[in-house]
Amino acid sequence: MERDTKIIAVAGKGGVGKTSISAAIVKLLVQKYPDKRILAIDADPAIGLSTALGVEVTHTLDGIRKNVALDVTEKQRKDVENILGEVKFQLFDAIVEQDGFAFLAIGRPEEAGCYCAINTYLRKVISIIAQDFDYVVIDGEAGIEQINRRVMEKVTHLLLISDPSKKGTQVIQTIRKVADELMMYSRLGVIINRLADESLKECIDTGDIPILSYIADDKELAKVDAMGESVLGLSEEARIMQGVKEALQKIEVI
Repeated sequence: MERDTKIIAVAGKGGVGKTSISAAIVKLLVQKYPDKRILAIDADPAIGLSTALGVEVTHTLDGIRKNVALDVTEKQRKDVENILGEVKFQLFDAIVEQDGFAFLAIGRPEEAGCYCAINTYLRKVISIIAQDFDYVVIDGEAGIEQINRRVMEKVTHLLLISDPSKKGTQVIQTIRKVADELMMYSRLGVIINRLADESLKECIDTGDIPILSYIADDKELAKVDAMGESVLGLSEEARIMQGVKEALQKIEVI
């Protein structure tokens, strides 16, 4: 039977806590669905999700792409499709199996001169791999480039993250507009992170994007970040865990 894969993409401007929230989502999914296959995809060039989840990364999707591009350059007479056929095996080497979930890092962003056909093929391969999982969590890079490059064109849940700032809420509204043009998604919502004061709620304008939860400044998370420890070790009472849980319940992920 074909899996009904739920793909959750996390997006927003830089510095609003997307990576920590993505890691919290993975933690909650592992706890809620211990018998399900869960894949965390780090689409941020900084590969910060690996630290947040305590994963050691040795291979990235972009590294595989570069190797394939080099192979095509050096062997122009070789059928490109035959070369691409070898990519799937390399991708499985890039997937890191952890306790309760798997992890894949996309790596550095595409640069000028890339082989468009190869990049398109690799995106298709990622989609194929995603079908082997019940839940996929994508930690997107800051801004709209992740959506523009269409690393994942179809998601089921688009989760936007903002702080209370006007710039933050403007960015998520821009992301939503671009997503409406370039992506397919079923559910949408925003988490307002790092809320320093309850009174700020009156000033926050997310347009017609529903606010799923508010997360106040989290001292427990700040300590974990400062020490470079995994978000997986946070307590259930941590503010980020409570806020992310509320949001996932509202969009019917858990």
